[in-house]
This record gives sequence, C-alpha cells and structure tokens, in this order.
Amino acid sequence: MLKQQIAQSVQAIRTKTGFRPELGIILGTGLGKLAQDVKADAAIPYEEIPHFPVPTVESHRGRLILGTLNGRAVVVMQGRFHFYEGYDPQQITHPVRVMKELGIHTLIVSNAAGGVNPQFRAGEVAVITDHINLTGQNPLRGPNDDSLGPRFPDMCDCYEPALVRLALDTALKLGIRLHPAVYAWVTGPNLETGAEYRYIRTIGADIVGMSTVPEVIVARHAGLRVLGFSVITDMGLPDAMRPVDLPEVLKTAALAEPKLTAIVNEVVRLI
Repeated sequence: MLKQQIAQSVQAIRTKTGFRPELGIILGTGLGKLAQDVKADAAIPYEEIPHFPVPTVESHRGRLILGTLNGRAVVVMQGRFHFYEGYDPQQITHPVRVMKELGIHTLIVSNAAGGVNPQFRAGEVAVITDHINLTGQNPLRGPNDDSLGPRFPDMCDCYEPALVRLALDTALKLGIRLHPAVYAWVTGPNLETGAEYRYIRTIGADIVGMSTVPEVIVARHAGLRVLGFSVITDMGLPDAMRPVDLPEVLKTAALAEPKLTAIVNEVVRLI
C-alpha cells in the first residue's frame, strides 16, 4: 500500500517534470524564502500530488519545487506538515519517501525551535547533532516493507557528523554563529510549561520544537544522509518565562532567515 502511494505521487510529479534531484530540502516556519534562490524547473502545489497533505499553518506555503540551487539539483518542500495539524506520522513523512524515489541521496531539514539552553539567544541558528523523541509517535510503526528499509533501523549518527562539521566550518567562514544542538520533538500545538522546559533541558536537549524528527526517522530508514538546522525563535527559560507572541516569533524567524539561507546555499554547493 505504501509503495503504491509513493509510486502514485512520483507518477504525478513526473507528468509535470522529468527533473531528477540529488538533494532534498524541507523548509520550516519562516524559512520559505530560500525557495526564491532555486532556479525552478517546476513548482507543484501539494494539492496536485496524490497522498500529499496540505499545510494548515499560515507560514507554510505548500509547494514542491524542483530545480537547481547553487548548481546542484534539488527538490524543495516549501512548507511541511505537523502532527498537531491532525496528520499521522506516516502522512507527515510521505514526502520524504517520494523525494527518495525521485533520486535524492541527502536530506536537509530546517525548522523553527524554542531555545532551552541559556547560552543560546533568539535569532541565532543551530545545527542539529541529535534528537530526543518525546511524543510516543513513530512513523515506522506497523508492518515493515523491507524494500523501503530495515525493520530496526539504527539511529546512531542520524545527523551525519561529516555534514554537521561541514555546516559548522561553513558558518565559521561566513562569520555566522552556529550552535551544535540536541533537538527535542514534542507534539504541540501548545507551547511548553516552565516545568516542561526545565525537564527538556535536564534530559539533555538544547532546543525544542514540533517537527523534523519523524522526517529524519524515515530518511534514515530509507538510507538517506541527513543534515538539520533550527532557527531559534524564542527562549524557554523556566526562571524567566514570559508569554510567547506569535508575530514576534515569525519576525525573529524572518530576521534569522538570511543567516540560515547563506549557510544552506554554501553547504549545498559543497556537499
């Protein structure tokens, strides 16, 4: 069933373009403008691709763009899906399976996250080195199709260390502060309580958000290399709590966007 759905999605895309990407990029909240740097061969609304969910979040546009970025063949998801929107993990990760079938070998994921490490600041950028799944959800639950990946995929170095080093070196050359960080996945859509922020920090996370981990699990199941970035849009410090203002979060993401765009553009060239 899953393979049939993947094939139907790919077939729909192939009716619009024969472009074959080597890198996949998922753009998160407030980070959609990187798509403007892509010399597009095709831009396909998700509504036109069978089995693709449709984003319900205002900051996620909902297009699959195939083209070149810094001379490399890419497929870009301009907008992603979240568990809190009502989609299950298999639906959320379906596009990763499709991008794999289209030909990618590496997936770059990005998101907006809250900082729980007091050494971080809103408006800075982090490269994800590991993650913690706090949701109890897993996109691999259920029967396994061995042709798509192993029953028990190993998550050691799920964010490839060589790519993390490349990102850190690139940021250093560009003069951009880039934090190595552990990302914690929560379901949302509510933000965390002070006690939850303290717990998340205590168990070893630096940042927390509502996406990314299911896509990374499926990417590793499919044998893809993974590199992940977060824009830190607000700080969740339990001893200095204040209400989060969504317009302020989006504003912070927009101000940080040029930093991440510069890093990703250069990393794409060097991978």
